[in-house]
Amino acid sequence: MLKKITTIIFLSIFIYSCSEEISNNKIDNVPPETSLFLFTDSLISQQQSRLTVNWWGDDPDGLVVGYYISWNGDNWTFTTKNDSTFALRIGASDTNYVFLVSAVDNYGNGIYDDQVVQNGINYGPEPFKDANNNGKYDSGEEFIDIGIIDPSPAERIFPIKNTAPTIEWSTTTTLPLESFPVMTIRWEADDLDGIESINHIYIALNDTNNFVPIDGNIRIVTIRTNDFSVNNPDMDIYIDGLPNRPASVKLPGLKLDDNNRIYVKATDISGASSEIISLPDSSSNWFVKKPKGKILLIDDFRETLSNNPNEYYSEKFTSITNGENFDLWDLRGDVIPYQSTTFLETLKLFNAVFWFSNNPSFDLASAATQPYITNGGKICFSFQLPDIVDDAVMKSFLTVDSIYFEGIVSTNVEVNSLVDGYPNLMTSRSHSNVRTFKVSQGSADRLYEVNDNDLTEKTIAFRSKDKKLFYFGLALHRVDGIDGSVQALLEKIFKQEFGLVL
Repeated sequence: MLKKITTIIFLSIFIYSCSEEISNNKIDNVPPETSLFLFTDSLISQQQSRLTVNWWGDDPDGLVVGYYISWNGDNWTFTTKNDSTFALRIGASDTNYVFLVSAVDNYGNGIYDDQVVQNGINYGPEPFKDANNNGKYDSGEEFIDIGIIDPSPAERIFPIKNTAPTIEWSTTTTLPLESFPVMTIRWEADDLDGIESINHIYIALNDTNNFVPIDGNIRIVTIRTNDFSVNNPDMDIYIDGLPNRPASVKLPGLKLDDNNRIYVKATDISGASSEIISLPDSSSNWFVKKPKGKILLIDDFRETLSNNPNEYYSEKFTSITNGENFDLWDLRGDVIPYQSTTFLETLKLFNAVFWFSNNPSFDLASAATQPYITNGGKICFSFQLPDIVDDAVMKSFLTVDSIYFEGIVSTNVEVNSLVDGYPNLMTSRSHSNVRTFKVSQGSADRLYEVNDNDLTEKTIAFRSKDKKLFYFGLALHRVDGIDGSVQALLEKIFKQEFGLVL
């Protein structure tokens, strides 16, 4: 019995001694260690300002739960990632950046800390998942319990080399041989340091010593002037082609009735400049013509076996304007970039438009007609239509309820006026693919009808109630069977109804 008691006492003393020894010699938590690397040696070669950095951590007595990273040693950001791509802002031609990263182990204190202070640094509050989006930590929300932070951050110096931006014309940007003083241009600009480093685009007309700046994020502009009191007017610059977004600067240097050239370049925040690109290049010219008067004739006529009627209409308007005080725009021949934008701004240079066609550009008519009229313009259409017409597109710019396909109207058919003061007409040639209309009551007036009992609906021409839009569903040069009638009709519309002083 005594032997058993002696053994128990011995074991108790041994266990107590061991417990005391373990307690008195407890091993402290070892901080994690951090490393980082690049796929290129940034200490030897200069980097571009966009680079990817990789890092990792090792904790001999625990787990790494994340990392604190910093570019200045003062402001630190927590992340659980092992890599990131950075776009470093260039403030001068060359800049040295120091990147630091410290691994964090999992030996936290088990409670949320609104300030983590270690290594003489305040890292801020512990990261948490803001479940109720109130911007502050609430009890029960998930958080990362920050343990020991590596007191010796991995560090690397990045000598950043600035690269100049690049610029080129968009493939959709071209210039016609000639145009009115309106044009839309687009370019593509880039920078290996990040497109956000491009701070200005510079534009010049004819003189590379006279660039004007616009914001570096702009890629498309419309340039336009309606000042014809001088031979070298300044041009407005519309950002994205929008008149309600004018640039704060105007573009000088335009030469009316002469050849012109556009120059563009990009600069970055360090002052480095791209090459200068020009449009057109030295192999071609861009002639900018000054409008002759208040009226624009739009030749939208597809060539047929018969002659193009532009000479016919030119003769009529020469008489109406007492000389060639009008302009003729060959819409088929003068292909312009970003046509819908440039087209409308060109119309705005004129008080009134006469648009004739045998296969109309309905997309342009639909997009431009109402904005042009809203801007104060007045327009007269004379359309001979093709086999297939999208009624919905026509209704988008004409005040009609219904459109009827009538087929052929023969020669010597009367086209009678429905409004006093308008001359009667007669077809001098036949028309195929004729459409007649039921106009919208209250929005339009019937103007002419075809004297043909075989037609479902006889209305062939109408005008808007405000007399700013006239539409003829026949080619006027083919309804001149009564001598002088078309001349009288055009004078009635442009001088009296449109009120133009010519």
